[in-house]
Amino acid sequence: MVGIIVPAEVAHNVADAACTRGQPPGILKAMFDREQQLQALRPLCPDTDEEILHDFVSRMDSEYFERFSRTVIVRHIELASRLDPDHPCQMAISAGSDGLTDIVVIAYDYFSEFAGICGLLSAFGLDIREGEIYTFAEARPASAPRASGFPHRPRQGRPGLTRKKIVDFFRVSPGLGTTFPDDRQQTLIQELQHLVRLLDEQRISDARRLVNRRLAEVLGKTRGTFTGLLYPIEIRFDNSLSDTYTLMDIRSTDTPAFLFAFANALAMRGLYVQKAHFMQVGTEIHDRFWVRGRHGHKLEDPREQQELRVTATLIKQFTHFLVWAPDPAKAIDHFDLFLDRILEETKGAGGDRSLAFLKDKKAMALLARLLGTSDFLWEDFLRRQHANLLPVLEGYQRAPLIRPRAELARDLRQRVTRAKTDDLKHRALNQFKDRELFRIDMVHLMDSASTLTDFSRALTELAEVVLAQAASDCQAALAKPHGVPLLTTGAVCPFTMFGLGKFGGCELGYASDIEVLFVYGAPGRTSGRKKLDNSEYFERLVQAILQRIEAKQEGIFHLDVRLRPHGGKGLLANTLDEAGRYYAPNGLAAPFERQALIKLRYVGGDEELGGRVEAHRDSFVYSGHQWDLAIALDLRRQQIKELIEPGRTNVKYSPGGLIDIEYAVQYLQLMHGHREARLRSPNTLGALGALAEIRVVTTEEAVMLREAYLFLRLLIDGLRIVRGHAKDLLLPASASEEFVFLARRLGYQTDKWEEGASKLSADIRRHMDWTGNFFTSRFGKL
Repeated sequence: MVGIIVPAEVAHNVADAACTRGQPPGILKAMFDREQQLQALRPLCPDTDEEILHDFVSRMDSEYFERFSRTVIVRHIELASRLDPDHPCQMAISAGSDGLTDIVVIAYDYFSEFAGICGLLSAFGLDIREGEIYTFAEARPASAPRASGFPHRPRQGRPGLTRKKIVDFFRVSPGLGTTFPDDRQQTLIQELQHLVRLLDEQRISDARRLVNRRLAEVLGKTRGTFTGLLYPIEIRFDNSLSDTYTLMDIRSTDTPAFLFAFANALAMRGLYVQKAHFMQVGTEIHDRFWVRGRHGHKLEDPREQQELRVTATLIKQFTHFLVWAPDPAKAIDHFDLFLDRILEETKGAGGDRSLAFLKDKKAMALLARLLGTSDFLWEDFLRRQHANLLPVLEGYQRAPLIRPRAELARDLRQRVTRAKTDDLKHRALNQFKDRELFRIDMVHLMDSASTLTDFSRALTELAEVVLAQAASDCQAALAKPHGVPLLTTGAVCPFTMFGLGKFGGCELGYASDIEVLFVYGAPGRTSGRKKLDNSEYFERLVQAILQRIEAKQEGIFHLDVRLRPHGGKGLLANTLDEAGRYYAPNGLAAPFERQALIKLRYVGGDEELGGRVEAHRDSFVYSGHQWDLAIALDLRRQQIKELIEPGRTNVKYSPGGLIDIEYAVQYLQLMHGHREARLRSPNTLGALGALAEIRVVTTEEAVMLREAYLFLRLLIDGLRIVRGHAKDLLLPASASEEFVFLARRLGYQTDKWEEGASKLSADIRRHMDWTGNFFTSRFGKL
């Protein structure tokens, strides 16, 4: 640093002021140096407000003045003078030495800001070769003693003056044989300003989402060359060089976006970075960070230091697998929570065994896909499987999507039988159901060869097995006080269960509910010591079944009985005669209930009674008795009016949505099913194939409807899988990040993520427009 001459009277005044306060020589030198800097910089900054200049010099880290020339410092002060609450960030880009580019960021200080800046630089393809960051000290209250010895300067209330500021300097390479053009520079400046505004608004999650998305998109272009190997990171801690901060020295082999990955790891673990130096030496990085813990403390606990070594290494490694995650920010947040659980379980072992799975590139990619896809699957994963990650992922990779039904039923029966009490049997049934649901969801998510129809079949068979076991358990519990239900003839009263809706059609998907109907033979009384009329017995039985099978959360495996006779006001179970009278041409069933019975299918209980109910269904639904299309279309218009938010697209209920395909097929089944028995299928695609066979629809129409049906089913699953909520049917705005992540969940993987989103948007329009036109051409305008 170039020396300057300070007037003797100034030097003596500063020295005297310090001595009278009893300051040690080190503090005296710091005060003297700062006054030197102020005196030297004042004439170089003639247009800078004196308060800003004083604030910058008095609060900036003293090392900063040794690192930068006066010319550079003046430039930094000029940028700092432009900061105010409406402009929280300034950036300057200039040509550096050796063909590199110098970037300086002057901004207000925010938590995780350094990681965000590094991430954006890497996202723009800039290789950070060296740099350093400095942060202002906290502003000293006006009434506090001024350790600097500077004369008191009254504050004029300049907005933002007392806020902490940062000076981050980077020397970057735009890439081999390339330059950093002006338009790209302007785009970087705009994105950085947007990032800082998000931090200023305390939208830290949105800021992380922005950076992770941008970076993952760039890393995705080179993911084929990434080996997935874990390069060791050497981290040393030193608490002797600072009273308030721990120094972390890092050595490691350089990898793309290393500085972002490591800084992000520190931020995610709650560490605040006050100062940093970083540089590349050949293929290695040599970094030093001044940090403090999440509660403002130094990192002095050896266990805390070891945990930080482990987590920083893991997060750094996992960052490279975000390219496989549909939503990178969701993946990294879930991974951070996962690390908390790993560390909790491995206390005393330093978390070393959690490193094992990092050697498996495929497992890490699958983990990123899982964690970046679904909140509710992640919650299951975290609750159940976090302690043994790699074997779990390998197990699900080998697991079949569809287990043989007999094997499934035997497995559940054995688990329930081993339970000693009814409460334990209840728990065993739901644990089995939840475990198998998770297995099916995971295999379908991880296996690209898994089809929607196989996924639906696996879920349907699981629902049937669980429903049958629940009914058996509840019948056994009721038999103890009440015996078995008998007919007036003395024979055992039969009981049977039916699926409706998606369950009846073998078309279950993510978060589908289970629509059921219960029918028993006839009136009578039970045989036990506490006799009940059959109506009361079966009411209790169904109520017990509904309570036995627990929905994990709203919409997931929820038993729905609203389609029973008389709806919510009716009995939970009806006799065969009662059901027959209700579902009859002169009965009380509404036209939409006749249509809903198309999906009725026997799923458990007495098979003979089930066959009789299905035969009655055929005689009623496909009787040829007049069916009023106008009433059905009025109901469809009412759905559009009541269930669709203005300006939004509901994938199920909007014109051209999934329900138009289902209703179109069902309308045609009602119109022609009395002549063609092959149309009497509860499965939409099965019925559609039959309609094509008898030429009610053309081959081309059948192909287009099938494609649209499968596409919209997958689209709905893609919407529901995030939260596991059956009501998630609204498309996000096509220009939103949510829509981009939806496209990636559905397999629209492109180098430029917006292109994948555009392709999805075009496919949605194509399928829904075609479906809507087909529906109106056949049945009339909605």
